[in-house]
Amino acid sequence: MAGALSHIRVLDLTRYLAGPWATQMLADMGAEVIKVERPQEGDVVRTYGPPFAKDKNGHETRESSFFLGVNRGKKSVTIDISTQEGQRIVRQLAAKCDVLIENYIVGTLQRYGLGYEDMKVIRPDIVYCSITGYGQDGPYRDRAGFDPIIQAMSGFMSINGVPDGEPGGGPLKAGIALTDIMSGMIATIAILGALNYRSVSGQGQYIDVALLDVAVAALQSENMKYLLFGEIPQRLGRVSRNLAPTQTFKCQDGILSLAIANDAQFAKFMKIMGRPEMARDKRF
Repeated sequence: MAGALSHIRVLDLTRYLAGPWATQMLADMGAEVIKVERPQEGDVVRTYGPPFAKDKNGHETRESSFFLGVNRGKKSVTIDISTQEGQRIVRQLAAKCDVLIENYIVGTLQRYGLGYEDMKVIRPDIVYCSITGYGQDGPYRDRAGFDPIIQAMSGFMSINGVPDGEPGGGPLKAGIALTDIMSGMIATIAILGALNYRSVSGQGQYIDVALLDVAVAALQSENMKYLLFGEIPQRLGRVSRNLAPTQTFKCQDGILSLAIANDAQFAKFMKIMGRPEMARDKRF
């Protein structure tokens, strides 16, 4: 059975994580993804190891698990886009692609004649997506955006971790590159929306995805709490801000993670625990 995007061809000019995550999702849905890498070095995350994958004989290769985790299902070609010949080849590829996605620092591809305005001359209905740290305008537009910095700037780290004064207290980064992954997903959703719009209008679109925008938006209820009540969110560690009991508990055989989302669930939980009367106790 053909994938939902089997009729779509994507030109992938991305490196690192957010962009490759988006193009991998498109590939998972059946799109033909052509990944452009630098000659000799390739995508820098090929070297992000150990661990590195092993070949069929058990020998370590130079393919990092990081690279393999965000680049499945893609075709790969090496092109030096800083040269006129490389730029010519990219334009030829773009003319045959439905989507172009890139995550260079703002202005880089424009200097090479590979920006959206250049590409829509070649392919008027192209969907062109740029992923950057801070968007196409504003005071930080020229800065590179990396996940740990975005987690800090967005306020995510200020609400993640143990409260100050407790052992291990202080702002805490997520264990994965969370803002990169979320931004890749948002880019994918936006691309799908643009392709749908193109199917009814015949027009392409330019998509601007900023990691900082995505990370701030993801704070959701914490943002609204501040806007409505002026309450600055605090780190609560393993405890839920709104629900109880919703936290982790140290038990004899390990740690239990419990999530009770409403009164009906609490009543069922108390019955299982042999304390049904607690569900009727106004204190709880």
